[in-house]
Amino acid sequence: MSGSDISKPYATALFEIALKRSALNEIEEELQVVREVFLAENQLINLLLNPKVSAESKKTLIKKSFAAISEPVLNTLFLMIDRHRIRAIPELAVDFSSLANKIREREDAIVYSIKPLQEKELTALSEVFAKKAGVFSLRVRNEIDPDLIGGVKIRIGNRIYDGSISGKLARIERQLSGEIS
Repeated sequence: MSGSDISKPYATALFEIALKRSALNEIEEELQVVREVFLAENQLINLLLNPKVSAESKKTLIKKSFAAISEPVLNTLFLMIDRHRIRAIPELAVDFSSLANKIREREDAIVYSIKPLQEKELTALSEVFAKKAGVFSLRVRNEIDPDLIGGVKIRIGNRIYDGSISGKLARIERQLSGEIS
């Protein structure tokens, strides 16, 4: 079972609580912080996975590490600790964001470029590609990829729109090698 399969019921329950409390944005932001910490801090995960550390000690560590998070998020993390679902905690944020994006008619997108793009460039890309993705808007994150040579590559969910120079060169190479064979 993948981490996402395990975390979906927790994300769904937390999502329903967030809707009832009108705290969708706040809880989504808190979960992103939790995810970033879990992905960056291997020692935290190793400690939480250690069977010699009691569940209460793990909960105390989480409570101290994430002192500013809301009660619903904290209780969800505690529940996942109790049920030995620690490895699925980073996926909780992804699944929650996916649910939130559906009701907002929004998707997350990553724009890869060789240099940081300006806000107006990201906005223009968001407007154009939101229509292609069939959503109202895109939440765009820009990542630097020097291998692109130039242009941009956009990832929306499992779709990739490659307008990079390296992508164009790869397509030309495939066409030429197909003609030679």
